Amino acid sequence: MNALKNKVQLIGNLGQDPEVVNLDSGSKLAKFSIATNETYRNTKGEKVTDTQWHNIVVWGKLADVVEKFLFKGSEVAVEGKLIHRSYENKDGEKRFISEIKCNELLMLGKQ
Repeated sequence: MNALKNKVQLIGNLGQDPEVVNLDSGSKLAKFSIATNETYRNTKGEKVTDTQWHNIVVWGKLADVVEKFLFKGSEVAVEGKLIHRSYENKDGEKRFISEIKCNELLMLGKQ
């Protein structure tokens, strides 16, 4: 059951082309966001679509795959771990971010 403690699975579409960074250490990092949609009917019977955006971070060889094959609009399934972190922006303000550290990626739809 340890593997189930922090596990996220999402299917969505990229909102923009991935941002890929080659670090001085030789590692590669890819970042992108995906939108997930949930459709339901409200109390008036009207169809409502709720869109949520999720920040995805990919490291290493999987980042190579992201760089070569993913682009704005690509449909993907990601599996990973939810990470919460904070940082200071250039003005010294503390910012908080939640992201999914992806360890598995499946390309769906037309590529």
